[in-house]
Amino acid sequence: MAFLSDTLSRVKPSPTIAVTTKAAELKAEGRDVIGLGAGEPDFDTPQNIKDAAKAAIDAGKTKYTAVDGIPELKKAICAKFKRDNNLDYTPAQVTIGTGGKQVLYNALMATLNPGDEVVIPAPYWVSYPDMVLLAGGVPVIAEATAETAYKLTPEALEAAITPKTKWLIFNSPSNPTGAGYTWDELKGLTDVLLRHPHVWIMSDDMYEHLVYDDFKFCTPAEVEPQLYARTLTVNGVSKAYAMTGWRIGYAAGPVELIKAMGKIQSQSTSNPCSVSQWAAVEALNGPQDYIATNNALFQRRRDLVVRMLNEAEGVVCPVPEGAFYVYPSIAGCIGKTSAGGAKIVDDEAFATALLEETGVAVVFGAAFGTSPCFRVSYATSDAALTEACTRIQKFCAGLH
Repeated sequence: MAFLSDTLSRVKPSPTIAVTTKAAELKAEGRDVIGLGAGEPDFDTPQNIKDAAKAAIDAGKTKYTAVDGIPELKKAICAKFKRDNNLDYTPAQVTIGTGGKQVLYNALMATLNPGDEVVIPAPYWVSYPDMVLLAGGVPVIAEATAETAYKLTPEALEAAITPKTKWLIFNSPSNPTGAGYTWDELKGLTDVLLRHPHVWIMSDDMYEHLVYDDFKFCTPAEVEPQLYARTLTVNGVSKAYAMTGWRIGYAAGPVELIKAMGKIQSQSTSNPCSVSQWAAVEALNGPQDYIATNNALFQRRRDLVVRMLNEAEGVVCPVPEGAFYVYPSIAGCIGKTSAGGAKIVDDEAFATALLEETGVAVVFGAAFGTSPCFRVSYATSDAALTEACTRIQKFCAGLH
C-alpha cells in the first residue's frame, strides 16, 4: 500500500513465529501436527514466582513504574550479575524492558546512524538483522560454519570489521545452534575487539543458564575486563525461569547508553508490566535449584534428538553445548524428491514438505542465515520428540 513506510519494506516477519502460527492453523483444522518451532520452555513458571506476582497484585503494585524498571528489580539484576558473572554494575547502569528483544532494539535505535554497520555471526537469531535494518543500520554477516561447530572464529570476526562497524552482536549459547563459546574461544574474539576500540559489544546472554555436560558459561565483559566500558550485557527471565509470556528482559552497560535506551523506551512502550517486574524480582532473588532440574530434562531431550536425527538419512546433527535447539545439516537431502513428490531444492522446501507430508513443523535454516539446515526446538515432551524424529527419519528415508 502506498502509505506504508519504506522502512517496512526492508524487514520481514519473524519466520519462527510464522512456523508456529502455521502449525497452530493446521492443528485447528484437525491435522496431527507436532510443532518444533517455538523457542520457549514447556515447563510452567515456578510456583514461588507466580505467588510473588499474586502478592504484588494484592498489594496494589499495578500502577505505572519508572520507565526502565523498579529499583527493587534493578538491585536484583545487579546482584545477579555479581553472583553469576563477576560483573559489578550499579542500578544506574541497568535498564529493564518488555522482553530481551525490546532491550536489544532500544540499544540499536539509540546508537545507529544511517550506514553504521553491525557484525552478526551466522547462524543468527532471526530478529537481529531486521532490527538493525529498522534502526537504519547495515547488517554485516560473519559466517560461522559447521567445521567450527557454528562458532565465529577470530579470523572471521577480524575480516567483518570495517571503519563503519559500530556493534558486534554476540550470542552464546546460540539460538539457533545451541553452540556455546568456552572461555578460550571467547578470549580469541575479545582479543580481536581490543584491536578495534570503535566497536561495541552487544552480548545476548538469554540462554546463559541452559548449559549441559561440563560446559561453563562466560560473557565478554567477564572474559576481558578492558571491554567492560563498551559492552552491553543483555539477559532476561524468559528461558531459565520459564517466563516467556511475562515479557521481562534487562541489560547493563555504560550509564550514557542506558539513559539513551530509556529515552527510546519512554517514547515507545514506557514501563514494562509492573506485576511481571515483581515476579522477576522473585525469580532472580529466590531459589535457583529448579534450573538444574530442568536442565537435566533438557539434556536428556537433547541427547534423544541428536541420536535420532543422526540416524536419519542425509542428516548430520552436531551436539550443542546449551539452549534447547539443535541445528542439523540436510546437505545429503538436497536435490532429492519426497515421497509426496516435492522437490527438495533447499531447506525451505524441505521444511515445507516435512510439514505437509508428516505434520512436523521445523524452521528452515535460511531464516537463520545458514543453509541447508533446519532448527528443532526440543523444549517439548519426550513422547512428542520421539514421534517427531521418527517421522523425520521416515520422511528422509522416502527421499529419492
